[in-house]
Amino acid sequence: MIIMDKSTFTSNTSLEKSISNIVGALSDPIVVYPGGWGDTLPGWLKHAIQIERMVMNLKALQGGEITGTDAEACAYLYTACLCFPFDHDWTQIYLYIAGQVYSRHHSKESGVQVPEDIRVEKLDDQQVRDLCRLKDWIYKRRVAERQERDRAERRQKREEETTKKKAEQPVLAFEF
Repeated sequence: MIIMDKSTFTSNTSLEKSISNIVGALSDPIVVYPGGWGDTLPGWLKHAIQIERMVMNLKALQGGEITGTDAEACAYLYTACLCFPFDHDWTQIYLYIAGQVYSRHHSKESGVQVPEDIRVEKLDDQQVRDLCRLKDWIYKRRVAERQERDRAERRQKREEETTKKKAEQPVLAFEF
């Protein structure tokens, strides 16, 4: 159980960022590789992404660094591998992350495990760094899209208010 009080947040900016991240965990788009395969993501993976985003936010509230999640990396790599073949390192990373996510979120109900011949139990140091860079990039991309969406909403709201004010102002037409 996480107890949050005023000391949890150092400033209003920190509070706003935390709230934005929590809302984003549920409403941010899933970052996929461009190529048209994003709509083929399994439902259980979409659900896993939301759960892992919320867990990541809880870790961030306790002082951890927030990044993209394993499930988000799995979704991105899933769509990427449908567009082009991976080299050995990225294949290992994808098999590792897919196995981790699948075993955490899906195999309990189905009883199906990742086959032994494709299961990857651990990554070497360079592969771990590549995976961390991918997860950081996914998080930054997701936040940038959320901020752009928020800016567009604020811009539209300002334009609507301006239009409304113009419509409410009386027309002063004098003929001489």
